[in-house]
Amino acid sequence: MIFDTHAHYDDEAFDEDRDLLLGSLLEHGIEAVTNIGASMETSKNTLKLAEKYPHVYGAIGIHPNDTGEMRSEDLNWLKEHSSNKKVVAIGEIGLDYYWEEPDHDTQKKWFIRQLDLAREVKLPVVIHSRDAAKDTLDLMKAHAEKNLGGVIHCFSYGKEIAREYLNMGYYLGVGGVLTFKNARKLREVVEYMPMEQMVLETDCPYLAPVPNRGKRNSSLNLSYVVQEISAIKGISEEEVIEITNRNGKKLYGLI
Repeated sequence: MIFDTHAHYDDEAFDEDRDLLLGSLLEHGIEAVTNIGASMETSKNTLKLAEKYPHVYGAIGIHPNDTGEMRSEDLNWLKEHSSNKKVVAIGEIGLDYYWEEPDHDTQKKWFIRQLDLAREVKLPVVIHSRDAAKDTLDLMKAHAEKNLGGVIHCFSYGKEIAREYLNMGYYLGVGGVLTFKNARKLREVVEYMPMEQMVLETDCPYLAPVPNRGKRNSSLNLSYVVQEISAIKGISEEEVIEITNRNGKKLYGLI
């Protein structure tokens, strides 16, 4: 069965049918989901979902675009709730230079502090990196190269950056973008990387794969991503599902 390692089911896009959808995942071949916090509010919502559904786990953390409002007491809250048995990671954290705010120094400060928190509480990290390849990698090498572990979510860089993270022992998250016509770089990375370091993710409600691109995404769409990986790697869809499921469980310490 499929493990969706990165979703945002607390998003308002699911307000009308959240319970129905999450309750139906198992019968549609989705064994588990990790809901990812991106702010204080969404981290709290993530805890509620994880407590309600046995097959939903949670990551808590502050997305780089939300670090402008972050305070030390928020870090204390994250530390306190990281001991929840359904919390499996700190994230999503990282750097996002697509937008001008918050400034880069603010993003870096809270990225480092959340990396340090993850090490302190012995949880893996879920890394967000957009238009910030060098700075993200430099900070990861300085603060998260050894004895941390995690996933580079929605990996979007080329083979050289992929090699660096793979050599550091990180997983790469692959989702609907792989099915896009302009995904040449990602296809090259998927072809190059070992299956043992790949995990499936949706980032739902965003980044729905072809043929549903532009629509609301959900874990039910991961079959299209599985088909694409199967074709690129020359292995069966069943193997893709089995290997990525096991990887997801290893990533989040569930086996």
